[in-house]
Amino acid sequence: MIADRYSTLPSKSLKQYTMKKTICMAAMALFICLGVAAQDYKTAAGVRLGPNSAFVTAGLSIKHFLNEKAAVEGIVGINDGIGICGLYEVHFPISAVNNLQWFAGAGGYFASRNSTTNLGAAGIIGLDYKFEEIPLNLSLDWKPELNLISKVAFESSGLGLSVRYTF
Repeated sequence: MIADRYSTLPSKSLKQYTMKKTICMAAMALFICLGVAAQDYKTAAGVRLGPNSAFVTAGLSIKHFLNEKAAVEGIVGINDGIGICGLYEVHFPISAVNNLQWFAGAGGYFASRNSTTNLGAAGIIGLDYKFEEIPLNLSLDWKPELNLISKVAFESSGLGLSVRYTF
């Protein structure tokens, strides 16, 4: 059992490790099993799941493509307060699987958490997939944050899985 193997880790670290491992394994299995063709989408809205350590993490997500490669994404996180993140992303197709793309981008965020206001920069890199038969998009990403106000700090644990309805 995981708890026995990692009993020396603090409880919070063990939970974060277990959640990250579970999300990564589920996403990898899903992307490997997806051999079906998919179609592009223009806009998608849904939820983003992830650990609560980043300032803007789990919450609501909306992504809109400006053209074939460029998209903007907004995330509203609810985590001991509220955070808003805006990202500009560039997408690149992965030819081995139809409509599976990798993407990278950057943006900024504002968060009010535990009576503290935070402002900073965010990067993002990940995988994005759209199902052909149903209006569903899945995205697995890593979104590190560099907090600049109220104190300078780097948060690297921004792993997320987004599930969105496409239209």
